[in-house]
Amino acid sequence: MNVRLTEAQKIKILNAEDVFKITQQILLRQHKIRRNQEYFWVVGLSNDNTVLFIELISIGAANRVHVSPPDVFRMSIYKLAVKMILVHNHPSGNLNISKQDEDFTDKLLKVGKMIEIDIIDHLIISEDNYVSFEEKGLIKKLTESGLYELVQKEGEIVKAFKLEVERKNAKKEELLEVAKRLKSLGSDIDFIKKVTGLTKREIDKI
Repeated sequence: MNVRLTEAQKIKILNAEDVFKITQQILLRQHKIRRNQEYFWVVGLSNDNTVLFIELISIGAANRVHVSPPDVFRMSIYKLAVKMILVHNHPSGNLNISKQDEDFTDKLLKVGKMIEIDIIDHLIISEDNYVSFEEKGLIKKLTESGLYELVQKEGEIVKAFKLEVERKNAKKEELLEVAKRLKSLGSDIDFIKKVTGLTKREIDKI
């Protein structure tokens, strides 16, 4: 689920606190009762660390949330994000990093490496505080851990998905070029739509 962001939230991320301030606001939007659940978000970033999107990947119980690597990377592939920050909350307010948190982050780091999307941090947040894997030195430690280097099934699924999106994008670029040529020749919108399969909105933007 894509999280609606204000213009003020589409900022260039300088540190973990910047991410916490945004995701804290998103968490506090929830009704008090619903804050007793775990949420898992992905923050997609451009090359200069500007926020492209925040996606709610999963909602879990009070002390666990199920997340799969393909779900984590799907929106980043669509939106052409080159970096990601993972964020999930601990409703209890306990910000201790569990072994499970470390292992899952390690696995995602290795999948990200495979498809060239860097995970630069993972934040665990509460309503009033956070802990950052990057600030704790854990991103570097996990990157060099040697574990999960061969992420077979899930890694290959994500890689295949990325290749498919890239193929579709390449095809769309060709169709846009055809539409541009037809438009320059004075062809009407309905004819261009029929030839290319593009929408009127897409053609109008050319």
